[in-house]
Amino acid sequence: MLSVVVGKRIEENAELLLGDVQDRLGGAAPAVVVSDEYPAYAAALLAVFGEAVVPPRTGRPGRPAGPRVVPPRGTCYATVHKHKQRGRVTAVETRVVFGAWAPGGQACTSYLERQNATDRHRNARKSRKSYRFSKDWEVHAAMTAFTLYSYNFCWAVRTLRQQDRAGRWQRRTPAMAAGLTDHVWPLEEWLTLPGVQR
Repeated sequence: MLSVVVGKRIEENAELLLGDVQDRLGGAAPAVVVSDEYPAYAAALLAVFGEAVVPPRTGRPGRPAGPRVVPPRGTCYATVHKHKQRGRVTAVETRVVFGAWAPGGQACTSYLERQNATDRHRNARKSRKSYRFSKDWEVHAAMTAFTLYSYNFCWAVRTLRQQDRAGRWQRRTPAMAAGLTDHVWPLEEWLTLPGVQR
């Protein structure tokens, strides 16, 4: 997970999320973005990563075309459309919104859906149909950050493990897989590490 914004599902929060992603990627636009069909994502992608272009003059009479925002070069944004019958998914269709999709590629939101399920499992405040809700918005945001970062640094994920030269399996966390750390952090180490490193 590169970033998270706690709040309502609105265009302003989508822009906040993508602005933070842009900072974490050093200003570069991501090569592939896949989401559900919520229309705010396309607008937020253009607002954050879009490039302002002034069309060339055509030589024809009339007012020249003004500047417009175009998708960033090298970025493909696709959505996943699920066809359902009687509450069950019968087919999944990829729809490219802008950019060029790799031939034979399949857009997929399963990683994000898996992360959402893990988040609900680890944070009881987000469980569906329960009374374990947050009474204070700041506490809810803090608990979201706690579960997200402890998952990335302290929880060894079975599917990320690797075999060493001796054939033994080495446990790895998502932060280890991303190259951010070299060991599984105990919760105490993660909680006591100073926020600002000198």
